[in-house]
Parts: sequence; C-alpha cells; structure tokens
Amino acid sequence: MSPPYHGEDYQNDDKKEKESTEMIFKNVEIPKWHKQITMRAIMASVILSVVVIFIVMSCSLSTGIVPTFNVAAGLLGFATLKFYTVLLGKLGLLKQPFTRQENTIIQTCVIAAGGISFTGGLTTYLLSMSSLIASQDSGNLPINVKNIHIGWVTAFLFSVSFIGLFSIVPLRKMMIVNYKLPYPSGTATAFLINSFHTPKGGKLAMKQVSTLFKSFSFSFVFASFKWLYSYGSFCGFGYFPIFGMKAFAQKFFFDFSTTYVGIGMICPYMVSVSLLFGAIISWGIMWPWIGSKKGDWYSDKLEPSSLLGLQGYKIFLAIGMVMGDGLFQFLFMTYMTLRGLIADKIGAKHESSSLMEDEYESDGSNEKGSSHDDKRRLQYFLKDSIPNSWALIGYCVLAVVGVICVPVIFDYRLKWYHIICGYMIAPVMALSNAYGVGLTDVSLAGNYGKIAVLVFSSWIGLEEGGVIAGLAGCGVMMNIVFVAGELMNDFKAGYLTLTSPRSMFMSQLFGTGLGCIISPVVYTFISRAYTIGDKDGQFPAPNAVLFRGIALLGVQGFSSLPKNCLKLSVACLVFAFLLNLLTQVLIKYETKYKIHRFIPNPMCMAIPFYLGGYFAIDMCVGSLILFLWQMKNKKSASEFSMVVASGLMCGESLFGIPAAIFSLVKVTPPMCMAFFSASDYRKVSELFKKA
Repeated sequence: MSPPYHGEDYQNDDKKEKESTEMIFKNVEIPKWHKQITMRAIMASVILSVVVIFIVMSCSLSTGIVPTFNVAAGLLGFATLKFYTVLLGKLGLLKQPFTRQENTIIQTCVIAAGGISFTGGLTTYLLSMSSLIASQDSGNLPINVKNIHIGWVTAFLFSVSFIGLFSIVPLRKMMIVNYKLPYPSGTATAFLINSFHTPKGGKLAMKQVSTLFKSFSFSFVFASFKWLYSYGSFCGFGYFPIFGMKAFAQKFFFDFSTTYVGIGMICPYMVSVSLLFGAIISWGIMWPWIGSKKGDWYSDKLEPSSLLGLQGYKIFLAIGMVMGDGLFQFLFMTYMTLRGLIADKIGAKHESSSLMEDEYESDGSNEKGSSHDDKRRLQYFLKDSIPNSWALIGYCVLAVVGVICVPVIFDYRLKWYHIICGYMIAPVMALSNAYGVGLTDVSLAGNYGKIAVLVFSSWIGLEEGGVIAGLAGCGVMMNIVFVAGELMNDFKAGYLTLTSPRSMFMSQLFGTGLGCIISPVVYTFISRAYTIGDKDGQFPAPNAVLFRGIALLGVQGFSSLPKNCLKLSVACLVFAFLLNLLTQVLIKYETKYKIHRFIPNPMCMAIPFYLGGYFAIDMCVGSLILFLWQMKNKKSASEFSMVVASGLMCGESLFGIPAAIFSLVKVTPPMCMAFFSASDYRKVSELFKKA
C-alpha cells in the first residue's frame, strides 16, 4: 500500500528546483544512455535489492503494510556508491565520477525488484493458495490448494512480471510532458538525488549519509538486543504489555519495532491515526461485542481460526471495508481520468500544436514560455525514446508467453481464454492506475487485484478450482496495473535528473528479473526459518488471508458466511464508500478549516481488523517523533527525518537475515523475558516452589 502523499508539496519543491538545478549542472557532462548503466551500479542494485525485498516481505507478511521505497532507495543507492567511490578516490583508483543518472538507475532497479516481492504474490495471492492459509477455511479441497515451490513460482513470475513494463511505455510523454502529472514519489526522489549531486548539496548529503549510518547501526544493535530475550512463545520486547494485560489480550501493546516506528515517520500522520482508530473500533468495540454472541450467531465449538466463527467476521468485515474503499477509488479515478482526457482534448482545439513530438525532437526548445530546465529535460527525455512499435510487439509477445505458460503452471484451472480477457482489460486499468498515481501517489493495484479475484473465481466455481484460478487471475492483472504506476513514477524521476528513458527501461527490465529470482529465494529462506500464516506468530500473513477470503466469497457465495456477517460487511463497505465521498466533498467545497485532513482512511482502518493495534501504536510513536521534531526544528526534520526513518527500517529488517540463519542452524536466543498478571504470577511462583 502506498501512503497517500499530497502531491502539491512536491510540486512546490519542483518549482523551486526548476529555478536553478540545470543551470548548476550545465557544465556537467551527461553520459550516454549505455554508460549510465555501470557495473558498480548493477552490483549496488543487486545488494540493495536483497535488502529491500527482505524488508518488503517482512512488512507484508507481518502487517500487510508496505510503504513506498522510492525515496529510501535513492538515498540508500547514494550512500552505497558514495562510500565506494570515496574509498576508491582515496586509493587513487577512481576513474569515473558518481553521477545523478547512475543514482537514478540504482533507484529504478531496486524499486522494480522490490515491487516484484509484493505484486509477485508470495505474500498475497500465491501464498493464499497454500495449505498454510487454506487450512483455515472450508474450501480446503485438493483442487483449491497449491503449495509454494521455488520452481513454479519463478516460472510464473517470469511469465507475468515483464508485460506490465510494455503496457504503459507509449503513454510516458502524454503523462509526464503533456499532462504534467506531478508523480509525487518520483518528483521527491529526483529532488533528493539532485540535491545529493549538486555542489551546494554536497555537505548536507554527507551529513545525511552519516545520520543514516547512525540510525541503521542503532536499529541493528537494538534488534540484536531484543533477540537475546525472545526464546519461546510470547517472549521478549515484542510482547511488552505497556498498557496492561487486558489491553495486551486485545492486541494493544508497543512491541518496540524500529521498522514500524520508521514507517510511521514516513507515512502521513493520518495513516497512523487511521490504523489506530481502526484497531480501537474493531478490537476495542466490535470483536468483544460479536464475541458475546458466541453460540447464537456462530457455533461455540469451532476452532479459533475457522472462518465460520469470530475469525470470519474479522476477515470479511475487513474485506467489506477494503472493497468499499476500492470501489470508490476505482470510480473516482475513472471519473478523474475521463475528465482529464476530455478537458485536454477540448483545450487542444484552442491551442497551437506546440506539443507535437516531432517539434520537440527537432531541438527540444519549441515550447513557448519554457524555462531553461524544462527545455533541457525535455530534450534528454525524448532523445533516447523507446519506439511505440517495440512496446506493442513486446506486449503481444509476452501476452502469448503468459497465455501458454500460466494455464500450464496452474494445471489448467485457469484457461487460455481467461488470460486473454485479462490481458485485454489490463491496459485500461493500467492507464487509470498510472493516472491516479500521478495525481495522488496512491496505487490501486491491490484493489484491481481483488476485483479480479472475485471475477475469475466466481466465473470458474469451487469444484473446478475457482479459488486457485481467481488468485492466479489476480496475479495477471495486479502485475500489469502496479508496474504501470511505478514505471511512470520512475520515468518522472528520470525526467527530472536527465536520465535516459532507454537506460531506465533497461534497468527496469534488469530489476524485474532480479525480483523474479531473488523474491522466491528470500521467501523460501523466511519460510524455513519461521512459521508463516500463524495469526499469533511473527508472520501472520494478513494479506494472504484476505485474498483467500475474497476468493472463497467468489466461489461459495454469501450464504457460507456466519449469521449477520454479510450485513455487517455490507455496512462496512457502505461506510468506507461514504467516508471517502465525504472526504472528496470537503476537499472540493471547504477551504477555511481543511476538515478533510482529520477524516480517517478506510483502507488503513481495515488493516488492524485482523491483526490488532500493536503495529499501529508503533507507527503512531514514529508519527509523534516526527511531529515533535518538526515542532522543534522544521528544517532539520525536513532534511533528516527520511534518513533516520530509512535507517530504522533497514537496520531491524537486515537483522532478520542473521536471525533467520540462527533459526535454520538451531541457534536459539539464550533468554525468555515474559510478562504475567499478578494472579498468573502467583500460580507460576507456586509451581517454581514445588519444583
């Protein structure tokens, strides 16, 4: 899930940047496109891709929240190669200076690889097919179960992950040059990279790298310290009942996760508040109330994990909230896209044709009123263009590959004509998503994927393997739609850093290939070291449970739900839709108090329905740190908050690698730090005395 940044903030930064950036770089030679992709950039991309994929998978498997890493990847890429080039410089071995184009290539490659770790489905729809998740529902038929294996997963990823890159390439000029969409993450990343590589920003960049190292070291050391006390279930700082045992039983506690404290510093305040509000509404009010209906609304003899009991309410009410939000966003983005296209078409009738590509290609300076920066960027953006015919041929060839391979991989539960339908519809969805990302930085790929699950699973049916087919169809759709938004974000960053579109596209291809190879390996590594899918464990995989629930809803129908579950789910859907509608109405009509800033986000509210509030508290702590920092020194917070947050996230997540290795070789933490209520302590104390 990409956090809902406000694009106007980045646009203001971009306007300030346009006044001077390219004048500062006017004497700096721009490398040719093939020289922007260096061997050291490739090596740095591989290393950082492993780190980012591990972080993305850990976040997705633990809470389902995956923040955007565009800016963090640019920062980490700069820190890595800056250290390397400074070292070579001191040894007298540096032959080629570190350029902003090289930095952008690394960022693009890492984001492409990290995106596959999420949209590839190993934490969502592919994991939903496995017996780990299927054991929790009544649709656990052999035909609706397919366990993850590195072989077929890698083949599937290579079959479907590249086609999205070709679906939106012909529209890059329209989106970035003609419509001038802000693409907030891409703009922010470019602004950061440009500041790193300008002489004026050099000192600040070095301070940021130093701060990143300190933050990373603290997070890594603290994660090591926490590990020492985590032997056994419910042991360690991760189960610290800071609000008392009753609150702890309802999953309200602070688990000292620097990863989610860092995420809280990156995400807008309302994301953290919405998560906490959703946790209070669900675990504080709704679940205790529904639990009191045990024996009436649902059987009191069911397993706690059964979807026919309380667990079903948790999952399907969350699905209702997610679908309501997704429905509104889909309709709203479709409306905005059509309105924008119509407005531009009408406006074009009254304007000269100065935006024709052949005029740009002549010398890149025909647009009236263009600044020096605009002309220079446009010249390099169109210099190494990717022919539309290549994109069309690439899409058709990869579509044929998908039509042939995907049905074979899933034992023909998904037919060739299902895949063709998906590939025919996907470009339209990709256009809508890319336009929406350009305006709001919010990707709706997950919502489009959920719609695909419902459509394909209900089309095929339970007895014919509709659960597996629906989830596989989701993968076909989700990969294309997600990549379209991310690719345009990266093209925007390349446009603002004079990075060749051709070199960026090549780095996207390389990064996607990296993701297809590294992601299954990282997942296998994690799955062998930890239990995935246990709702009380470290990796409950909430997204996988949600996707499985949606697929079951598609094949079984609403009659399979426990009593009143459908009514409450529809109520959540309507509530989410109306809350979004209210937000947009207030944005349009109220101007003085900006009340819309205080309305919670329904998508974020739905996430704690299944997990509880512990990670929301972590994120609120991060948001509070950022708020107090900004109150004390807004300039310092603006320059260093992203750096500190990135270090906090990377340090703890990177310690997950040695921790997983310890688990594989049977090295266990030496101590267990556990907490008891006073009555439980007395019982435990008596047992110790008897022993």
